[in-house]
Amino acid sequence: MAENLTFKYDPIGDILYINKCHPYPEQESEELGDDIIIRLNSRTGEIENLEILFFSQRMNEQQELKLPVIANLRLGV
Repeated sequence: MAENLTFKYDPIGDILYINKCHPYPEQESEELGDDIIIRLNSRTGEIENLEILFFSQRMNEQQELKLPVIANLRLGV
């Protein structure tokens, strides 16, 4: 089943959350470096969530944000 991406910003923590599903306890977390955290499906290894720390600070300092992930985007019809 295809999942829609949801984006949620937490202004208190200054974190941008990009989610394919709601986080759950069985996910494995890994820091990619540069204050980017991914949450993986422990069975498939698929990235299900991204957390970008210090998001507003990053946007104030640079014009673009490059994520070290490959995306296969299609319309969710």
